[in-house]
Amino acid sequence: MKTTVKKTLNYFLIGIFAVIPIVIVLQIIFFVKTMISESYSMVYQYSDSFVYTLLFFLLSFVLLVSIGQKIVKKGRPWVITVFEHVIDRIPLLNTVYRVLKKVLGMFFSQDQAIAKEVVYIEYPKEGIWVPAYVTNRFENKYVLFIPTSPNPTSGFTVIADKSKVIESSMDIEQATSFIVSVGVDYAQSAEMTKLS
Repeated sequence: MKTTVKKTLNYFLIGIFAVIPIVIVLQIIFFVKTMISESYSMVYQYSDSFVYTLLFFLLSFVLLVSIGQKIVKKGRPWVITVFEHVIDRIPLLNTVYRVLKKVLGMFFSQDQAIAKEVVYIEYPKEGIWVPAYVTNRFENKYVLFIPTSPNPTSGFTVIADKSKVIESSMDIEQATSFIVSVGVDYAQSAEMTKLS
């Protein structure tokens, strides 16, 4: 009886862990759908016409594609420059905007000047190694973001000496996958020998 209950609970946990990624992806899809439908309702209330609403969303799509294309080919377009100039004049918003831009830039920018390096650091104590994103450097000091599992957007920001970190061959995507999968997706077993 005891082994049957144990097996049943084990199967139950395996089932939960199998379904969690699907549930998370569905939650993201529902969130995006809700945002789009709320935007549609808001625009439709003003125009009260399906044609105008559809035209608004089509123009928005074309505008965003052209902004993306200009950023890739020529750099920042004037529209964003003007917006940033206005935001810079608003006390609290300018800080939030600047920080968000830097964080998003770290993950998505093609600019190699922005640090995208992954390292290991002993945290929270010696002998326990965690992957960390290098977000900034100053001389022999590293500013590191240590993400927590399974949500890599939460974590800790620390400053560490260069001698205290070990370089990893993982990129940001691989490290994020390692963190989200709580260590299941870790193809860098050769790196474990460096951690002593």
